[in-house]
Amino acid sequence: MRLAFMGTPDFAVPALQALHDAGHEIVAVYSQPPRRAGRGKQLSPSPVQKLAENLGLPVRTPVSLKDEAEQAAFAELDLDVAIVAAYGLILPQAILDAPKKGCLNIHGSLLPRWRGAAPVQRAILAGDMETGITIMQMGAGLDTGPMLLKAATAIDGKTAGELTDELADTGAALMVQYLASPTEYPPETQDDALATYARKIEKQDARLDFSQPADQVERQIRAYNPQPGAFFEYQSNRYRILEAQVSETTGAAGTILDDQLLIGCGTGSIQPKVVQKAGKPAMELKSFLNGTKIPAGTKLQ
Repeated sequence: MRLAFMGTPDFAVPALQALHDAGHEIVAVYSQPPRRAGRGKQLSPSPVQKLAENLGLPVRTPVSLKDEAEQAAFAELDLDVAIVAAYGLILPQAILDAPKKGCLNIHGSLLPRWRGAAPVQRAILAGDMETGITIMQMGAGLDTGPMLLKAATAIDGKTAGELTDELADTGAALMVQYLASPTEYPPETQDDALATYARKIEKQDARLDFSQPADQVERQIRAYNPQPGAFFEYQSNRYRILEAQVSETTGAAGTILDDQLLIGCGTGSIQPKVVQKAGKPAMELKSFLNGTKIPAGTKLQ
């Protein structure tokens, strides 16, 4: 098919690669503009832009698609379909209507559960047993369009990073499968009564709330790994917990219970396994404790 691909982060990279490998005619790749990153604050293209350039595909990085000239340029591509994966910009109706077969989205949940910006993290935080990928037809609403193809995967203790990587590969394969034979997958209307909303993750969300049960705190740690990183503060320093396990040991919530950094929660406790002090590399607990002592009885912020 003659198509445009619209995506920005690592999640979208496998889909672009798979569509290219499948022989589709990718006439344009849309991605968000390069951002300043690193110590030198140099402009850095998105993962999707990097791959597109390596594949020799033309890249467009508009700040917005609301401009009539941008919409006209998109329409002039004469597309069969546009494929969207975590693009990050709102698609106006003129964009949605331009391709002959509309715009298809690779969404990281089993719709209608977890419509919105952070479906992977919200599924982990909610304690869901499974999540997945939905290929859907895009419309004016937020992830409300007809569903075309789905695949489920067990969450099973995975971090958001691990789950996102797995779902990215699944979404790439599903999109290629759908485009190969779209008539085999009739659209299915979503049941709005079953919908939940995956609100965007903010940095302040990642502050660990030790008043919660230990299993919920452990889900916070997995949901915010790798970004923004679940954290606590001690002596004006920020410490991220990247991996932990639940313990049945009880103690005051938010208090260090022993010399191994066991932390009391609302019920039970959390035993960190990988910790990272701000500005330092992540460390296994034993190595971390060799350089940092937080005494038993300390009340964490």
